[in-house]
Amino acid sequence: MDQPPRIGRYSLVRRVGAGGFATVWLARDEELDADVAVKILSDNWIDEDDVRRRFLAEGRFLRRVDSPHVVGVHDVGETEDGRPYLVLTYADGGSLADRIKAGPLEIAEVVDVITQVGSGLKQLHARGVLHRDVKPANVLFRTDESGDRAMLGDLGLGKSLETVSQLTMPGGTPAYVAPEQVMGDRLDHRADLYSLGAVAYAAFTGQAPHGLMSLGAVMRIESPPPSMSTLREDVPPAIDAVVRRALEPNRDKRWPDLDSFLNALREAHETGEIPAGLVPADELPVPAGPGGVDQATALSAANAPTVAPATEPATVAALAPAATPAKGRSGLAWVLTIVFALLLAAGGGYGGYQLVMSRPMTVTEDKLTVKVSREWNQKSTNSAKPALLVTTDTEGWRTNDNVPGVYVELQSGGTVPKAGKPTSGCTLSDKSPGFRPENAIYYYACGADKFVGERYQLLEGVGVLWTQVRTSTLIEVNDVLSSVSYKG
Repeated sequence: MDQPPRIGRYSLVRRVGAGGFATVWLARDEELDADVAVKILSDNWIDEDDVRRRFLAEGRFLRRVDSPHVVGVHDVGETEDGRPYLVLTYADGGSLADRIKAGPLEIAEVVDVITQVGSGLKQLHARGVLHRDVKPANVLFRTDESGDRAMLGDLGLGKSLETVSQLTMPGGTPAYVAPEQVMGDRLDHRADLYSLGAVAYAAFTGQAPHGLMSLGAVMRIESPPPSMSTLREDVPPAIDAVVRRALEPNRDKRWPDLDSFLNALREAHETGEIPAGLVPADELPVPAGPGGVDQATALSAANAPTVAPATEPATVAALAPAATPAKGRSGLAWVLTIVFALLLAAGGGYGGYQLVMSRPMTVTEDKLTVKVSREWNQKSTNSAKPALLVTTDTEGWRTNDNVPGVYVELQSGGTVPKAGKPTSGCTLSDKSPGFRPENAIYYYACGADKFVGERYQLLEGVGVLWTQVRTSTLIEVNDVLSSVSYKG
């Protein structure tokens, strides 16, 4: 739909951003002679009540806060075609993500920015709102007489603290989200504290803390990231210790609140001394695996999209691949048998068996690739179109919803459906919007020990890549969903 040149008293100048739900325009408030940002719900969501409620909820969350360090809401309205819009403070200085792309920031600048953003975050928390998506792209700058003012924006994933005291579906940006938020735990202010620490780490080093690209990988974080001194020599040890404590995966080991973190960061910067009672950085736990990531990986992680929770209930439908699998042991299973035999012959014994079974394998068929557990050792394909099924039981997959595995199919057309295809007995426990026109992800709980994850990815000029994963842990659901690719 062509955007009209003006909305109400606002003259639209140019588009400055777009996402799955809305488009943001630089506009001119002609009555007040001021630049503003106008965020307009995308036309394809005009009839989706759930998405409209979430869009307007963002405005209400922002309006609750009277802070120069949170993007302000100046007006709300509706276009002639019925789409709601928000009039926001215009960030003429760009985002922190833009600045990090150019490399690490000066030490004093980072401390100043984190202090400002932390001040805005404290105001949100004081008014009962959890942000849930604090990351460099959501730290914006506004130029005024005193210089650049940092503001926290985009509360698209924001929730009231009362709501997040209950179980929530996973969501957030993998490189910056707290582990408990990915696991669907009951949340409190320490989830945002972790994310603010991750933003500080990225601003100091130019790299996200762990360089992670999937929610499943976040679940396996066991210790703080590597010392920032391994990435930048001039980071003071005192600052390193303060930031890494904020990034403890166990929230009980983090700073108890934002004030404690921000005060310790300022003290470490001003005195060069590690705050009393804080464990020195070189005595913090060392990551179990390699910690460093190259700059390209770090920037990709920093700009990775937010993975939002599922948005709406879907119709119940059983998944039935068209091809009938061959009976008996598959070729893939015979390969595994040979590998096990070689390990045993070499003295690997049961330990060697465990080693092989613990490592995922990559399965490829007809331009489709997925990485799965080696226990999923049966493969079936659909000759009619690019499709792939890898499971523990190809016959049982079609008749038993409890059989674990993954089915991937390239569907024709250029539209991602607004509802998934869960198996029977599976329900969504959260209705916050997670659908995006180019990449929709749905999670379903199907009893105590079963989860279903679905992902729809729009491949321009090719079709829609649909993946359904059934397994007993959210970690494996996310790992498999994020590993699927199509090379046309």
